[in-house]
Amino acid sequence: MSQAYIVDAVRTPVGRRGGGLVGAHPVDLAAHVIRTLIGRNDFDPAMVDDVILGCLDTIGAQSGDIARIAALGAGLPESVPGVTVDRQCGSSQQAVHFAAQAVMSGTADIVVAGGVQNMSQIPLMSSVTAGEPYGATDPYSGSKTWTARYGGEEISQFRGAELIARRWNFDRSAMEAYALESHRRAVHALEQGYFDAEIEPFDGVAVDECPRPDTTAAKMAALPTLTPQGRLTAAVSSQISDGASGMLIASESAVNRFGLTPRARVHHMSVLGADPIMMLTAPIPATRRALDRCGLSIDQIDAYEVNEAFAPVAMAWLHDIGADPERLNPHGGAIALGHPIGATGTRLMTTLLHELERTGGRYGLQAMCEGGGQANVTIIERLG
Repeated sequence: MSQAYIVDAVRTPVGRRGGGLVGAHPVDLAAHVIRTLIGRNDFDPAMVDDVILGCLDTIGAQSGDIARIAALGAGLPESVPGVTVDRQCGSSQQAVHFAAQAVMSGTADIVVAGGVQNMSQIPLMSSVTAGEPYGATDPYSGSKTWTARYGGEEISQFRGAELIARRWNFDRSAMEAYALESHRRAVHALEQGYFDAEIEPFDGVAVDECPRPDTTAAKMAALPTLTPQGRLTAAVSSQISDGASGMLIASESAVNRFGLTPRARVHHMSVLGADPIMMLTAPIPATRRALDRCGLSIDQIDAYEVNEAFAPVAMAWLHDIGADPERLNPHGGAIALGHPIGATGTRLMTTLLHELERTGGRYGLQAMCEGGGQANVTIIERLG
C-alpha cells in the first residue's frame, strides 16, 4: 500500500470571539489557507485531486459545500472538486484521514485537507432546532429510536464534561490548575515564537488572540459555574473562536514527480465510538486501540495533542493512558488557544508537526473527543 505524506501544513491565527477575525468570511479564511499551501509548493494546481474541509453548522456563510467554494475562491482550476465533512470537533482531522486513505488506496495523489469555522458569526449548533437530532421517530414502530435506546437523557457536551469531572473526581481547583497551565504554556509559546512558522497572517491578524497572559487562579476561582450544582466554569472550557487550517497530503508518486519534500508520514489513523451520553471519553479507548494496532507504547510517542474541549477531557485521558503530562499539549490547548470547531483538527496537527520538527521527535499522536461519543486518532511520523 502506498504511503501518505504530509508535505505542508499551515493555519491562520485563531481569533477570539468577536476579535480580529469576526468579520472574515469563512470562505475567505479557508481560501487563504488553500492558496498558501498551493503557492509555496511548486506543482500545477490542476493536479489537486480533491479539497476536503471540515466544517460544522454549514448554514449561511458556511453553506453550499464550503470546500468547493473555498477551492474556487483560492483560485484553483474549476476541475478541482471539494467536499465538506462533519465529524463534529474532529471534522478536519477526519478530512486528513479521508485524504490519506485516498492517497494510500491509489485513487488520489494530491489532496488538500483542512477545516474552517467562524463561530463569532455562526454560533455552535446554529443549524440544530429544538428536538433535533435526537427526536427521530421510527416509521415502523412509531417510537423515537434514540429515546428507546437511551431513555431521553439530556445530551450536551457540557453535561458530558460534568459527568467526566464527577466520575474521575476532578474538583474545580484541579481543573482550574490545569487550565491555568494551558494558558501559561500558550503564552510561553507565543513569546518564544513557536507558532510563527505555522501561521499565515490574515487581514492584519498575525498571532493567536485567545491566550490570556494576565489570567490567575484567583480570577478563575471568581467565575460562576456553568450550572448551579456543577464544577465547570468558562475558565476550564475551550474558547469560542474563529480560524482555518490545512495540510497538503501527497502520495510517494506525487512527491517524486513534482519534487516535493515530505515532512511527515501518516503512520496510523482510526476512529472509534463510545458512550454518546458522556460523549467526550472516546479518546481514551481510541488511543489504546491505536497504540495496540501500531505496536507502540505511549512512552514511544514524543508529543500528544488531545483536544481540550474541557479540562476534564484531557485530564481523564492523561490519567487513564498513563501519559507524560509534559508531552501533552506542550504549547497549551483549546482552553488557551481556542477551538474553531471545524478547523481544530488540522490546527492541532499543524502544531504537532511543527513541535516534532522543533524538538527532533519522531512520533506524534493526536486524539479528539467528538459529538456523538466518537474520537479520531492520528499518529504521524516526522521525516528527515
